[in-house]
Amino acid sequence: MVEHFGLIEKYFHGLSEKQKMQFESLYGLYIDWNAKINVISRKDMDAFYLHHVLHSLAIAKVIQFKPGTKILDVGTGGGFPGVPLAILFPETDFLCVDSINKKISVVNAVSGALNLNNCKGLWARAETIDQTFDFIVSRAVTAFPQFQQWVKGKFKKEQQNDLPNGVLYLKGGDLTEEFFSVINQATFYDIKDFYTEDYFESKKVVYVKAF
Repeated sequence: MVEHFGLIEKYFHGLSEKQKMQFESLYGLYIDWNAKINVISRKDMDAFYLHHVLHSLAIAKVIQFKPGTKILDVGTGGGFPGVPLAILFPETDFLCVDSINKKISVVNAVSGALNLNNCKGLWARAETIDQTFDFIVSRAVTAFPQFQQWVKGKFKKEQQNDLPNGVLYLKGGDLTEEFFSVINQATFYDIKDFYTEDYFESKKVVYVKAF
């Protein structure tokens, strides 16, 4: 487990002792919860830090959220990318939503065990959320045109970060067609420019300005 956690320290320097403890504790917590509720494929737990934690944190290579930023994580599943990002940005508020209640129970249990006071799970569909956010994040929950409909009108008007408010979407492969309708508002960041592991070869962070 320690060498897996070292993967986070390899790319994110200056973590506090509390953050190190939280990242290191993630593996055991998800092993335990995964035995009760299958939120991560069992074979994938062997690459937990690479496939789930480090992948989620690729968003932090694109933007450093300012204190007080509000983030909505749509289709969070067991808490990705929201939980790792909440550890990294303790002064940013994360609302992690999913339409499957048992997955949200895992998010809240993990957040509670880690004393992550800035991360809350909510059982809901994204389109029913009646709040506005600086950024909306997600990890390949659906094709982007559908996602766009879910989150339309949920962005704050005022700006406080280095990037204008918008979507930060984790997805892989050739995305030209999927993002065609917003191509003039989109920026594609290759995760292989941030991390050297082969797993990230075709994966991207897609930033789309608020619509």
